[in-house]
Amino acid sequence: MINRKITGIIALVLSCSLLFTACGDKTAQSGSTSASSSETSVSASAEVKEETTVSETSVSETVAEDEKPADLILKDCVQKNMGCFVGCAATENELADPKVWEIITTHFNAVTFGNELKPDALFNYSLSKPASTTTVSFNGEDLLVPRLDYSRAERMLKKIKKWNEENPDNIIKVRGHVLLWHSQTPEWFFHEDYDKTKPYVDKDTMNKRLEWYISTVLTHFTGEDSEWKGMFYGWDVVNEAISDATCTYRSDNENPNEKLSEDRHGSNSSWWHVYESNEFIINAFKYANKYAPADLELYYNDYNDANLDKVQGIVKLLEAVKAEEGEPGVGTRISAMGMQAHYGMDNPSANNIEAAIKAYCKVVGHVQMTEVDISASSDYKGDASQKDAENEKLKKRYNMLVFAIGAASKKEDVNFDGITFWGTVDHYSWLQSRSNVGGGNTTGLPQMPLLFDENYEPKPCFYVFAK
Repeated sequence: MINRKITGIIALVLSCSLLFTACGDKTAQSGSTSASSSETSVSASAEVKEETTVSETSVSETVAEDEKPADLILKDCVQKNMGCFVGCAATENELADPKVWEIITTHFNAVTFGNELKPDALFNYSLSKPASTTTVSFNGEDLLVPRLDYSRAERMLKKIKKWNEENPDNIIKVRGHVLLWHSQTPEWFFHEDYDKTKPYVDKDTMNKRLEWYISTVLTHFTGEDSEWKGMFYGWDVVNEAISDATCTYRSDNENPNEKLSEDRHGSNSSWWHVYESNEFIINAFKYANKYAPADLELYYNDYNDANLDKVQGIVKLLEAVKAEEGEPGVGTRISAMGMQAHYGMDNPSANNIEAAIKAYCKVVGHVQMTEVDISASSDYKGDASQKDAENEKLKKRYNMLVFAIGAASKKEDVNFDGITFWGTVDHYSWLQSRSNVGGGNTTGLPQMPLLFDENYEPKPCFYVFAK
């Protein structure tokens, strides 16, 4: 993994109370439907301890006058205190903002591209039909495929690569996001001749398309002859394949009001419509294992990740992938579970987060948090008079998160390897608007979910991590 077992965090809990206090189709979570706040008891696969209580008064409420961002470097503090890397998400527009770029290069080890490596972006946002197609020779036969457009991602990679070459002791790694997802994959990709007015293709044809897509993307960005070789530390292979409603595999009827004929989906899965089983998930990990370099980590990524009913569904998916493990070209490979961690101000609880981390590590050994942000309180209207109080609430929620990670990491078989925030500054957060494929802001109210404010300055919650 990019960073291994959390070291020293138990000592941190015992000797430094500064970090801990009691306590992403997404509302408080990431995905295509509303987040569930279920706090039901968990099965043996995710056992919950008795409620842990930490006094809020144990948290330092002040920051020394001379503790400025230039003095406290987030990535150094996180590595020292939590033993892992810290990343952030950024779109091409955010990366072009000089103030965001300064924050990233100062405080973060890694960047996840917000949209530019998702299927719709690589298909050049040609949603109703492919911009063009071509015939390629793949696995010994001719295959009609849509042309891919790497330009958006490559502009971002070029900027990061230049930084890395000029700053070899302070490089930024990249997380690939995402190869297979029910959302932001054009509907035409599943149909004959890439025409959504024609019938769906059969499983054999879909397998060829899936293998071609994964092979082409991974080879282009991580292959031996790639200009970008060595820049990626890992890749999300499959994203959000478990249902909030049933807590088993996401189907083609998650939202009966959403037609499969729509160009893109927020809830329903055309992958499931073609396969009617988890075969496409297993195959995606087999193909990724076949074409990815051995040192590229491969992940499953999901939201509502601490809803204990959904945890059990995710665990079963992870077990199914692990059961097919094998050599490249034969079996699957999975490196870690990605908990998106799009959380709310009131849920999930520290106990449920701790239990989820333990449950996932029991199967795959490693966990990362991949899209961290916290939605504002339901009564927050964005008024200046409310900001200080809201910042204190946010600080305490982030303290709770660190506490839950630390509590889980006391277990010998738990490896927490990284934490990635879904953005840097509040005004660019995806939570400020509603996504047309599900998720984002469902209230229309302002949000302040991240570590830096609209003035690009660190907020009180920054100092939960930068100590």
